[in-house]
Formats: sequence, structure tokens, C-alpha cells
Amino acid sequence: QVQLVESGGGSVQAGGSLRLSCAASGPIYSVYTMGWYRQTPGKQRELVAGIETGDDRKTYADSVRGRFTISRDNAKNTVYLQMNSLKPEDTAVYYCNLRLPPFSNYWGQGTQVTVSS
Repeated sequence: QVQLVESGGGSVQAGGSLRLSCAASGPIYSVYTMGWYRQTPGKQRELVAGIETGDDRKTYADSVRGRFTISRDNAKNTVYLQMNSLKPEDTAVYYCNLRLPPFSNYWGQGTQVTVSS
């Protein structure tokens, strides 16, 4: 089974930066996507950023575009999320996600990001 291990969460002041990492292990094939989602209590899980392995296409939520950067190391099956200019509204639990089409969908355990004003 695929497993995802996240790291890099923590607490920062507004305007600060964090870098999240997610390392995947297990049976992973050539066609897949990885991304980062976030969730706060009472809200739906929101896509923050995603990246394709094939064409390297990237997707960002409007709220983070220009501040966050997603990147990937295919050889290590690892995805990163560089988060700059953090705002209090970025506070959430961030989840790494890996999708193997058409049905398989794997999640990390979640890592807390807290941004104070």
C-alpha cells in the first residue's frame, strides 16, 4: 500500500515561511498526481496546490497563488510546498495527497500549520 509521510509544519508569524515535504513509498506507478490540501473544522478540504508527474502542470488555489510554490522530485516520490508570506487565514491542517487514476487516492496524516498575526 502507498504511504505518505509529511513534515515541515509548525507555527510562524504572519509574513513568515514554511516548507512542507511529503515522501511517498510503496507501489507507485508512472502516471499519478500529488498535491496539498488543507482543512479547518467545519470546512471542506480545499486543494491548495497540485502537480502532475507527466506534463508537470501545476494548479494553485487563488488564495495562495504567488505566495506558495509546489515542486516535485519524481526520483524520490516526494512533493514539496514552499509557503511564503504566510497569513493567519492560511492556518489549517495540511494534507499530502497522491492520486493513482482512476480510483486510488492516498492521504498523509496531516500536519498543522499555524500563522499568528
